[in-house]
Amino acid sequence: ENNEKQEERLCKSTLELAGACMRADGAVKKRTELENGVSSNEESIDALDKQLVESKFTLAASEAKFDDISRKLATLEADAARGNERAEIAEKKILDIEEELRVVGQNMQTLEVGEEKTMKREEKLQVEIMDLRNKLKASDYMGEQAEMNIQRLNVRIDQTEEDLLSEKMKIKKISDELNQTFEDMLNMSV
Repeated sequence: ENNEKQEERLCKSTLELAGACMRADGAVKKRTELENGVSSNEESIDALDKQLVESKFTLAASEAKFDDISRKLATLEADAARGNERAEIAEKKILDIEEELRVVGQNMQTLEVGEEKTMKREEKLQVEIMDLRNKLKASDYMGEQAEMNIQRLNVRIDQTEEDLLSEKMKIKKISDELNQTFEDMLNMSV
């Protein structure tokens, strides 16, 4: 928008300059005609001289404006070029960020799928753990029962050993008594 305004000003100044040039040319022509045609009319010549000076002043002012506007236009064009470069860099950054977002989205989807698999696996493992705990409780119970059975059997074995020992003692006593009886019988017969 600033460029358009400056171009309009430049065009206007150029037109003014061209007009001033044309007026200056016209003034010079008139002066020449008047000098050639009417040398007696000094007032007209003075007026034309004054007009020529003003035209030269206008021309110099217009040229100065033209130079100023040209410098401003060059500055604006440089600013516009830098602005375009910044816009291109910003667009590239936006594209890079969009790509990063796409990759993050894909990673999120992958993580969600992995999380679902992990949750299913965790549920399966929890079921297995519960089964193993139940089996452990059952085996603990069976172990306790077996231990109690072993203790009962040990008690019965101890009882049986005592009974056996008692029976052995009785048998030995009977055997000793028999032996004594036999010896007594043998001694009697002799």
